[in-house]
Amino acid sequence: MYPLLPILALVACGVSAPGDDFADSSRAWAEPAPAGEFHTNIHQPDTLGVLDTPLEDVHGNAIGVACATCHGPNADGEVLASLPRQEGEEDGFHAGVRLEHGSLSCDSCHAPDDRSLLRLADGTTLEMDQTMSLCAQCHGVQVRDYDNGSHGGMSGYWDLSQGSRDRNHCLDCHSAHAPEYGQVMPVHPPRDRYFGEEH
Repeated sequence: MYPLLPILALVACGVSAPGDDFADSSRAWAEPAPAGEFHTNIHQPDTLGVLDTPLEDVHGNAIGVACATCHGPNADGEVLASLPRQEGEEDGFHAGVRLEHGSLSCDSCHAPDDRSLLRLADGTTLEMDQTMSLCAQCHGVQVRDYDNGSHGGMSGYWDLSQGSRDRNHCLDCHSAHAPEYGQVMPVHPPRDRYFGEEH
């Protein structure tokens, strides 16, 4: 009936704040972490600004060539000429690039005079490591969800005062040129534990 009376009595007696003068020092509150000590780390994919070629290394992995090799300010045209081309393809080197990103063309995201740079809709050029800024100009809903932690995945701490957080880059999950996910079966279908039948 009088739930506030014990609390008021403690306040009136001058009980100290939590963490002050604990009889058992092992139960005392730890010092709060300094603000800004921890931060969010966004993974940078190794494939930024790299195109896979038809060539493979000794392990069977595609050999990548930096876009700047042929399209940058110090481009070496001999490298492009030496790569194998597919029969009937004018430029077999780019034959593996499947562009299915709405109605966009190469010039929508890459600077036309230097393909090693990205280009925003207003013409501002960006380095390859700023790819997420390029994605953000069109994918506002996903950016909002990413900023709130419900898109893109993370590991580490929600509370940055407790520890650092690691986040994925857009290109960790989506292909830049064909970002849409294909249809997949995310889990095994339910199994009837009595009859051993799948439903």
